[in-house]
Amino acid sequence: MATGKGKKKQEVLNYKAQERTLREQGPGRLYLLWGREDYLREQYLLELKKLCLPGGEDDFSYHRFDGAELDFQALADAVDAVPFLSERTLIEVRGFDTNKCREEDAQALVQVIGDLPDYCTLVFVMGTDFEPDGRLKTTKAFKKYGQLIQFTAQGEPALVNWVGKRFKAHGKNISSEDARQLIFFTGGLMNTMIPEIDKIAAYVQGDTVTRADILAVAHRMPEAVAYELTDRLADQDYDGAMRILADLLADKANTPIFLLAVIGQQMRRLYAARLARRAGLATGDLRALLGLSFDFIAENLLRSARKFSGRQLEEAVRLCAQTDFAMKNTGADDTELLKELLLRIAVGGAA
Repeated sequence: MATGKGKKKQEVLNYKAQERTLREQGPGRLYLLWGREDYLREQYLLELKKLCLPGGEDDFSYHRFDGAELDFQALADAVDAVPFLSERTLIEVRGFDTNKCREEDAQALVQVIGDLPDYCTLVFVMGTDFEPDGRLKTTKAFKKYGQLIQFTAQGEPALVNWVGKRFKAHGKNISSEDARQLIFFTGGLMNTMIPEIDKIAAYVQGDTVTRADILAVAHRMPEAVAYELTDRLADQDYDGAMRILADLLADKANTPIFLLAVIGQQMRRLYAARLARRAGLATGDLRALLGLSFDFIAENLLRSARKFSGRQLEEAVRLCAQTDFAMKNTGADDTELLKELLLRIAVGGAA
């Protein structure tokens, strides 16, 4: 996650309020659903379907279009089709990137969405890597005639409550603190957490999930493992850091250059936390400065940064930049360069 200097702070979607508004006001005519939290996006789409099609999907009142290419004449025909055995029609479009429309397609799309009948709900469902370009006429048309809803990762209280409910459905209990640990390990997106919750619940014999259960079973994102790795470096535990690195490298998706980026980001965050602590900044200030999703991550950074001096963190950041240059320009073995980096940080890790 970037430090985000000058970056506009992302507002967290109040999903419960959004869902309540939908139920109270009923379906609108046009939606563009996007954002990283695809679990909530799909839940919202299900709510739309229930309201538009109380009798379920059928060939008369429900139409779906998939793919990068969109037949605008077929879309226009579906829009004009009068609902049968239902008060509304629902049209779902997936896989079409409104940011990449050719001029003639953009014009056709604007024409369709600018003249939707009252009985029709048209929903564009976008992938998690999509972000609407506000400069384009298509995006402007969506804003003019419909709703753009960004499904963001939820805030800490909402996620902790949701994790508790998911475990409760399995007959298990989990403390708020351990729920935060699981959120930290998995990155805070619901679809990522669901299989981890199911796996942990199947593993636990009793009715309470413990920190040890989470550590034993949950898959941790490299960004989460980086906290443990840098703590080992702070303690000058090079062997422990190398064991963690070996585990990370065992996953072929974790290339040395990727892991260097993760470690470098963590050292920069720790350095920022050390400076923030020296300046007397609060947890919320550090969270805003680094663009972090949760207060407890900022608290973890502040706690870990105490193990280093400012000089050691400054040197670690410099070494990460130096190693990045070496990986990209010298032709040396990337894994060996990464191991050397950890050793050099560990040697200077005593406070």
